[in-house]
Amino acid sequence: MRQKILIAKAIFPDVVARLSQQFDIESNQEDRLFSHDELLAKLRDKDGIYATPSTLIDAAVIAANPQLKAICNMAVGYNNIDLDAATHAGIIVTNTPDVLNETTADFGWALLMATARRITESEHWLRAGHWDKWRYDSFLGADLHGATLGIIGMGRIGQAIARRSLGFDMRVLYHNRSRLSADREAHANNAQFVSKEELLRSADHIVLVLPYSTATHHSIGAAELALMKPTATLVNIARGGIVDDAALIGALRDKRIAAAGLDVFENEPRFHPDFLSLSNVVLTPHIASASEATRRAMANCAADNLIAAMAGQRPPNLLNPQVLDGAAKT
Repeated sequence: MRQKILIAKAIFPDVVARLSQQFDIESNQEDRLFSHDELLAKLRDKDGIYATPSTLIDAAVIAANPQLKAICNMAVGYNNIDLDAATHAGIIVTNTPDVLNETTADFGWALLMATARRITESEHWLRAGHWDKWRYDSFLGADLHGATLGIIGMGRIGQAIARRSLGFDMRVLYHNRSRLSADREAHANNAQFVSKEELLRSADHIVLVLPYSTATHHSIGAAELALMKPTATLVNIARGGIVDDAALIGALRDKRIAAAGLDVFENEPRFHPDFLSLSNVVLTPHIASASEATRRAMANCAADNLIAAMAGQRPPNLLNPQVLDGAAKT
């Protein structure tokens, strides 16, 4: 009998076809967002799930489906999955790192430049028919070249962002859970390790690339925003919840910082409606990895993980190796 798999959200049809060659597939190609109860019920007879960041797999879902063998997430982040509960239940959990590093770093720079140079704001003004003459003070923004870039979260993507700053002759500060090696710092445009507080006070432009967890929830709140320069910009391409969106809205409205560029939000795809009333924020719908080549690589990486896990092999991107190493709690 073939193993049964739930593909919880729409993915590339060729990836569905690939998985269908090996498994009995129930695929949500209509791309409905399942309620908690629907997801729990749909997993009742499934051996594995191919998940995306919008698929919330909490302890209750895991407890109700002890037959699950693998949860394979099409994302680097996995805060949608209760990893501890899955590990206790002996369920393999995987993600898709590395394949999106460069594309996400590219987008981080796109958002950084759009934010600093007020591109969205000026385009909306132009489209509204307001442009009738050139003025010396129209949409004055902030330079990137020669400025100080602050990166909070210096993993693979953070380092890729730092490397790109070399062409802008920027000074790079970073804060991370642990300091990089001297070689990695040199490769990341001679990035300088500093405290979070020093970075917030000193940087002209700040990019957030840290993973979301209970420890990083609201890492940027009112107190942190108060440390930033009034001319500074903040870009978040990491996860919603790292920034206190209500506090950020207040800082943007009161011009306590100059601008923000956001690809992720608390409670997305719902987000705080007051962002829409602000002209000094660039908003994008969680698309930092959204080039076709990269999203296809992510989809196939998740499929590779699932195929390996269901075959009893060690998946390439295993998040809880203790499940296979015999150290998982029961």
